[in-house]
Amino acid sequence: MLIPRFHIQMLVYISLLFCSGNPVSSEESQIKQPPNVVFIAIDDLRTELGCYGVHSVQSPSLDKLASEGVLFTNHFVQVPTCGASRYALLTGRSPKHSGVTRSNQAFYRGKSALSTKQTPGAQTLPELFRRNGYHTMCIGKISHTADGRVFEYNGSGDGRVELPHAWNELATPFGSWKRGWGIFFAYANGRSREDGSGIRDLMEFTAEKDEDLPDGILAQQAIKKLKELKVRQQPFFMGLGFFKPHLPFVAPRQDWEAMSQANIVLPPHPEKIDSSYWHKSGEFYSYNMEYEKTRPLSPDAQLKTRRAYLACVRYVDRQVGKVLAALDELGLYENTIVVVWGDHGWFLGDTALWAKHAPFERALKSTLIIRAPGVSQAGLKSSALVESIDLYPTLIDLCHPKFSKTEFPLDGLSLKPILTGKKTSVRDVSRSYWRSAVSVRTNTHRLIATYNSGKPKKVELYDISKIPDPVQNLATRKPEIVQEMLKHISAEK
Repeated sequence: MLIPRFHIQMLVYISLLFCSGNPVSSEESQIKQPPNVVFIAIDDLRTELGCYGVHSVQSPSLDKLASEGVLFTNHFVQVPTCGASRYALLTGRSPKHSGVTRSNQAFYRGKSALSTKQTPGAQTLPELFRRNGYHTMCIGKISHTADGRVFEYNGSGDGRVELPHAWNELATPFGSWKRGWGIFFAYANGRSREDGSGIRDLMEFTAEKDEDLPDGILAQQAIKKLKELKVRQQPFFMGLGFFKPHLPFVAPRQDWEAMSQANIVLPPHPEKIDSSYWHKSGEFYSYNMEYEKTRPLSPDAQLKTRRAYLACVRYVDRQVGKVLAALDELGLYENTIVVVWGDHGWFLGDTALWAKHAPFERALKSTLIIRAPGVSQAGLKSSALVESIDLYPTLIDLCHPKFSKTEFPLDGLSLKPILTGKKTSVRDVSRSYWRSAVSVRTNTHRLIATYNSGKPKKVELYDISKIPDPVQNLATRKPEIVQEMLKHISAEK
């Protein structure tokens, strides 16, 4: 009697399963079934969340993720502006080597532009995963542009891919807004700062549903795509970039009303400082504020503005929660690494500064949470000095890709030893850049210096162990600390 081929295959499989005598280890299983990656970028997110100890902020979804993974309390970006910060993370390169210390268009313009031809090594993090058989997908703002395609704010441009060879899918939905920057600078009902209407209000809280605004649509799209990825049974790398709390401050009405009950406080140091690196907050003041005409803002106006920012944080936190819940419901959560990363910090009236664009603590420090199932210690809160460029080597270390060649050497360090609890730190200092300035952070101090012809100028030193704001420049009083920290700038290879 002939035995059907299917039955023969099953007999062989069962025979191998029971006769091998060597059960598959969890490590071998992980290699055979690589972990998925969901990388969530959130624009302008300060480290003021419940999980960071600021309980007036309503961030239950991010707080829950932090309780399941590792929360980094001293994570610093390379550059305090969107595009250059993301360029450093996605390429794994320090600004010292790439030269990108301010440009938002670094991916596609100038000497740092990425090659449109595939290079021997991967140019960016998602490209490396794609070249390892991962299905890579971009939803929202991961690089600089709002949907991964090159368009200027006014809509001009050819729409070419911002990260060549990185994505299998550019899956950003546009809803009722025009593509690209329309969804980034969006107001309700399909209006946008970039639609030619002239609207430029600082805040708006009229939407009734989450999906009446772009971030709600992004979350909805991510959930839809996760269901499709579940069926594919192929490892995936999803880049999901939420827009809020970036300007303008726009969120559903419920978030504004909820924050009206919160105990919102004024910045602890609201006065302008005497610093070469203080700026006039031009991005922020370019928006229309019907409730305030004076500069600096009055205390009441500051509170209202801080409330608007935190309402946007509450809104985006809810979108993160929906996506994480979908991962769990689809049975993907336990084999998916989740990273939540803020592309830089944000001033909320601290030392009379608003927005970013300065090499100070509040602009350089941002949110970082990593949950790596089977690796990261649940609920660990690490005070280690870490940098955004550390994420690239960390994900390589966690996912063990066979192809790991990069076009340029990676400048970061793997954080896996911190995730597992084997180490409490991986570096002694963190370095950041803004234009010609270099900012060095130790556990206790931050030094800023501008370099002209190789010599440090405009040197400022602040004791961060006491207060995060640059209120008292100690450079002339602590020359020995200045000299020691300047050595860290020249020591970067």
